Amino acid sequence: MSRASDRAYRKIRSFILSGEVCPGMQLTEERLAEISGVSRTPVRDAVQRLENEMLLVRSASKRLSVADWSDDEIDEMFTLRAMLESHAAERAALRMDADSLRRLREINEGLTRAVSLPEPDVMAFLDANRKFHDLILACAQSPRLSKLLPALVEQPVVRRTANQYSLEDLIQSGTDHDELIAAFAAKDHVWASAVMTSHIRRAFHSFSGATRMADED
Repeated sequence: MSRASDRAYRKIRSFILSGEVCPGMQLTEERLAEISGVSRTPVRDAVQRLENEMLLVRSASKRLSVADWSDDEIDEMFTLRAMLESHAAERAALRMDADSLRRLREINEGLTRAVSLPEPDVMAFLDANRKFHDLILACAQSPRLSKLLPALVEQPVVRRTANQYSLEDLIQSGTDHDELIAAFAAKDHVWASAVMTSHIRRAFHSFSGATRMADED
């Protein structure tokens, strides 16, 4: 893969995940070349990678658009994420050292501060939440999980979920993280797996509830 293709991939991917586009929005190769600052040839390579990650999709008429998901696809996405992240938590509980545990506490303290502000800082929440789950994945020490999980975790639906959380949901996320930390400190892999499953399923129901309310409005 050429440097131009890699650059196009990074810039287009960042553009999609930034929330500047909405699901279903059509994109052209010309527009993507403009965004990435490269010619259309490396853009085509980048687009292929993003289609493989299910961030971009093509219609029957070959038109390119930002991926949108049906209710069933979203349910499956969260189900798969719960399975993989609970396995990562289980592995991490058996491998996490004291320094990683300390870093998890620090990250979650930052997340809690972000949601305790008079106007919760959702972007800071998202950043801290990503770092928290990334560190757990790193502690799991599984190259396979490291390849499989990002395709689910980094899809825009995660950002949309966080932006649709109520204050109660944001606070609960930090509480779930506290319990995960306790499970890791106890090196209890069964506890860690159960808490992570509950944490991801809670996120799914928060998303589903917020989506239904938006549709009704």
